[in-house]
Amino acid sequence: MDIHRLRTDRAEAAIAATGAELQALRLDGRDLLWHAGPLWPRHAPLLFPIVGTLKDDTLRWGGGAFPMPRHGFARDRAFTLLEGTATTCTAELRDDEATRALYPFPFLLRVAYTLGVASLRMDIILRNPGEGPLPASLGLHPAFRWPLDPRFPKAAHRLVFEADEPGPLRRLTAGGLLDPAPYPSPIQGRTLPLQEGLFDDDALIFLEPRSRSLRFEAEGGPALTLRWEGFPHLGLWAKGGPGPAFLCIEPWEGHADPADWTGEFSGKPGSFILPPGATRRWSLTIAAGS
Repeated sequence: MDIHRLRTDRAEAAIAATGAELQALRLDGRDLLWHAGPLWPRHAPLLFPIVGTLKDDTLRWGGGAFPMPRHGFARDRAFTLLEGTATTCTAELRDDEATRALYPFPFLLRVAYTLGVASLRMDIILRNPGEGPLPASLGLHPAFRWPLDPRFPKAAHRLVFEADEPGPLRRLTAGGLLDPAPYPSPIQGRTLPLQEGLFDDDALIFLEPRSRSLRFEAEGGPALTLRWEGFPHLGLWAKGGPGPAFLCIEPWEGHADPADWTGEFSGKPGSFILPPGATRRWSLTIAAGS
């Protein structure tokens, strides 16, 4: 599987073998996903077995130290296609000698896409096939076009959350670690007006968001809705100047190492541990206009 394409009368999607990454999404005739231009060369990477940055880019476990790049290795690994139809696709990644040099654990990571009439659902399953505990973090990183339609200025866009989000939020340090200082929320009730400069200091990070859905919209124009399950954290990030750019809306279970924290990965704030034989599930649904 290099690229597997999904199609209905009103929707199209493309999934790459590398990272099982969503690379294109068209709903109701509108291209929604960032095109992976020079500003940022990805579309919607899957983050595993970490989210964000570990201190010194090192995973510590059992007295050992393992090199681990930011956001982990799954986004750059070739997944195996298990099933593919006109509207569905399931791919899988298993541990091997190369992954165990970075992450000394057996795992099975499965990603399934289902294209609906005007929506795309992504289901992620992680299973621990080993005899010991499996510590991990996992997150999604989809980048959407901002503006959603070039006829609308970027400043006409906003996020409307399912619930009030009074914060506080968190930011990252210059080294990419979680700043322990709280950051005042720029959200007004349920609404976050989007504007240039909002992400000059990197991502906005919700450690305890009340919402499990939000609407990304241009006032009087196009919109999309994201709904997620299983992810307790949320990141928002954008990069770009006054021209066309993107907005990343990122459900996570996990986050960067806190700048003031040291310890083994199993005790890292935001990570989880799967017992032997256990399975964990997450999902994200992207829908047009509702």
